[in-house]
Amino acid sequence: MNILVVNAGSSSIKYQLIDMSTEKVLSSGLVERIGLEEGSITHKTFCKDEEKKTKEVFAIPDHTVGLKRVAELLVDKEVGVISDPSEIKAVGHRLVHGGEAFTKTVVITDEVKAKVKELFPLAPLHNPANLIGVEVAEKVFPNATQIGVFDTAFHQTMPEVAFRYAIPNEMYTALGIRKYGFHGTSHKYVSEKAAGYLGNKNAKIVSIHLGNGASMAAVEGGVCKDTSMGIGPLNGLIMGTRSGDIDPSVIFYLVEQNGYSVNEVSKILNKESGMQGLTGDTDMRDIETRYLKGDKVAILAYEMYAYRIQQYIGKYAAALNGLDAIVFTAGIGENDTIVRSLVCKNMEYFGIVVDEAKNSVRSKEIREINENNAKTKILVIPTNEELEIARQSFELVK
Repeated sequence: MNILVVNAGSSSIKYQLIDMSTEKVLSSGLVERIGLEEGSITHKTFCKDEEKKTKEVFAIPDHTVGLKRVAELLVDKEVGVISDPSEIKAVGHRLVHGGEAFTKTVVITDEVKAKVKELFPLAPLHNPANLIGVEVAEKVFPNATQIGVFDTAFHQTMPEVAFRYAIPNEMYTALGIRKYGFHGTSHKYVSEKAAGYLGNKNAKIVSIHLGNGASMAAVEGGVCKDTSMGIGPLNGLIMGTRSGDIDPSVIFYLVEQNGYSVNEVSKILNKESGMQGLTGDTDMRDIETRYLKGDKVAILAYEMYAYRIQQYIGKYAAALNGLDAIVFTAGIGENDTIVRSLVCKNMEYFGIVVDEAKNSVRSKEIREINENNAKTKILVIPTNEELEIARQSFELVK
């Protein structure tokens, strides 16, 4: 069975076609700059360990034009991997915010779409684009079952003591203001991988997803107990452009005492803070180069970045009443040796002791980088959100 995974953004579509009999990626690609004068599609096919890459540049006025071209490329005689779009049995969609309405993966119906639309205010940058992806896929792949996989769903097992804020009760009951969390698909995938590696389905695991956006989750027995992001993705760790945790008084101070508008403060905290605000760069590879040259600004930023992660490890070890493993994943977590080294420094109390020789080795496989006699495993596990979406979609249609 072939399943197409779609992640629709406001001006882009990421996709993968996966053969679920082998869980191999047949094709993947990216549609970019939708709605601009000049758009592009980068389309890759994989056959017998050989990658073929096709790039097209043309005007892509909307998501429909983009996804229709993807469908054509998938069946193209030269770069296609299937003979007819009807061979795609399901389209699994990444949907960012499911609120309290969606605690698991669902077949997308008119009622589901209406509820996703109701949740637009909770994810104004993501849910509208995600829904467009669904509606376009329904037209382009009419024979396929449309499946919704929510970023927030994995975190819906959090107890009330973890997800509630200490604000007036009606703000939760009437407005839905609470912690929801994100990156749930990634946290679910790597925490299950970690439990399997440990041979302990009840393992107590802290999952650390570090990309341009970053979050952590406390997981026990495959169940999320707490996570670092909140009602939106701004809270928690220091990120590429987001501040992460900040005293709310800073917002009042900027607005009331310094004349900033609420929109300006939102832009600062979401798009001009984090590593961007601290260093002027968002790409950790550039900051790493500066760090290795002894740049004091980059050194401080790295140390702050790691220190925030250490704080959350401590919080979640307490929430779990123990710790079997910490897991680094996503682009930075999987590839940045300095981040992992700094995070694991002076953490012996938690049984976390890194082996720097193991830490310096790169691999696409699960690996442990702790010293052999360390109480707590330090695992590096490549995430695969697309495969997790495909698996959850497959479970509903097989």
